[in-house]
Amino acid sequence: PIRGQNNIDTIYLYAKDEVNDPMKNDALEKVEEHTMEGLKEMGAFGLQVPADLGGVGLTNTQYARLVEIVGMHDLGVGITLGAHQSIGFKGILLFGNPQQKEKYLPKLATGEHVAAFCLTEPASGSDAASIKTSAVRSPCGQYYTMNGSKIWISNGGIAEIFTVFAKTPMKDEKTGEMKDKITAFIVERSFGGVTHGPPEKKMGIKASNTAEVYFENVRVPAECVLGEVGGGFKVAMNILNNGRFGMAAALSGTMKGVIAKAVDHAANRTQFGNKIHNYGAIQEKMARMAMLQYVTESMAYMVSGNMDSGATEFQIEAAISKIFASEAAWLVTDECIQVMGGMGFMKDAGVERVLRDLRIFRIFEGTNDILRLFVALNGFQNAGNQLKSLQKALKNPFGNAGVLATEITKRAGLGTGLTLQGTVHPELNHSGELTVKAIEQFGAVIEELLLKHGKRIIDEQFVLKRVADCAIDLYAMVVVLSRASRSLSQGHPSAQHEKMLCETWCTEAHERVMQDIKFLRSGTSKQIFKNLRAISAAVVENGGVVSPHPLGF
Repeated sequence: PIRGQNNIDTIYLYAKDEVNDPMKNDALEKVEEHTMEGLKEMGAFGLQVPADLGGVGLTNTQYARLVEIVGMHDLGVGITLGAHQSIGFKGILLFGNPQQKEKYLPKLATGEHVAAFCLTEPASGSDAASIKTSAVRSPCGQYYTMNGSKIWISNGGIAEIFTVFAKTPMKDEKTGEMKDKITAFIVERSFGGVTHGPPEKKMGIKASNTAEVYFENVRVPAECVLGEVGGGFKVAMNILNNGRFGMAAALSGTMKGVIAKAVDHAANRTQFGNKIHNYGAIQEKMARMAMLQYVTESMAYMVSGNMDSGATEFQIEAAISKIFASEAAWLVTDECIQVMGGMGFMKDAGVERVLRDLRIFRIFEGTNDILRLFVALNGFQNAGNQLKSLQKALKNPFGNAGVLATEITKRAGLGTGLTLQGTVHPELNHSGELTVKAIEQFGAVIEELLLKHGKRIIDEQFVLKRVADCAIDLYAMVVVLSRASRSLSQGHPSAQHEKMLCETWCTEAHERVMQDIKFLRSGTSKQIFKNLRAISAAVVENGGVVSPHPLGF
């Protein structure tokens, strides 16, 4: 199997077309058997399982590096591997007791057993707390009887081990009445009563297996409870938070791949007597694609670095990186098709598949809309707390700057001569100043909004969306400042190029944040939000577009 970083080449060579053919997987709608076997032999199914339990024992950062290579090559294979270890058995790694780890991890690490994560149900998507699958404890207390169904489960048709979330009736300590609380269980297909539907027909990531999973009177031994009885919601959120950073890494790889295709076309295609990369319209596309990739990659490794250095509060950064990466990858791939023109629209160019594969990333593992609310509300929550100084968060450029997302919202008092000097390379001082200014204004507007809305802020989604956009831009500014400063300090050959990426990003992001803040403070925003609400209500009531056709029929 892969050991440490030296053998990252192994998986790279493995991912090349002679072994895995992404187009064929897409057409067959499954990962070919020999590809699966090869990945298992290499240890790709147990990348983060400790070596003494049969895994490769990679750190989060090493895992991110491998995921990036898979993401560049085939997202369908990426989801098969990710659904297995990034969320499928991640609960056993995070919450399993020693017996559970010893029993399950060795076979999961070799890929002899495939894992799946079962949370979503027909009536429970983003609202995970509303699940209906139930697990009722037997009178003797030795097992639970599970009934219910889960929908759109990655690896659902091929998994042997399932992490399943179900409601368990529990006695409320205070009132003595029975209440349903969510509990996480390890369920084996071999328990009996576990079945699945046919593989779903999907827009993209067709090679990955997605199916409904049914549980009918499944007897689950009590020792298969994962974490605490009634503590399932926490388990689910921790698994998802922990797996989220992998998405940014995978998609930064995807972007690298499509940028190379766009560059290849732009450098070789001649129109009007010139290679098209000499034209401003194409140059702007290329530069923006490079910038989005740089920001995404910086976020991915900032988060994985924080996790490796023992940070426990990284959920905001991870959520931001997931939102940013999934939107950036879509834009970059769309622009790659545009640069390639008609050629990009052809199946053989291999880019339309990537675009189809990417669409789901803004939806699963927390839709970007819900994650934006999560990012914004967390900002308001922290605005009330006494936080460490921003400077302290930025002392260690590549390690700790991730704390910034939570620091961003420090209370007014930010204006007292706060600077980023000392952590930002002198050549990037201007970008540093812009970032500080934007953070100060953001902190102030958060205060104003809290005073204005109080607890009701939780329902102000028009406002929250824009607050989240600011937080995402600010976090992006900090990570590129941190990374470009590091490259300048270490005298990297690409340092001047990174400086340009950083300066351009910070200038434009500062503009966007200031614009959003100005809008939130204006009376116009109130009227526009009111209009948007009314337009939506009318369209819903009418079952579609309201205005009559201009031709009158």
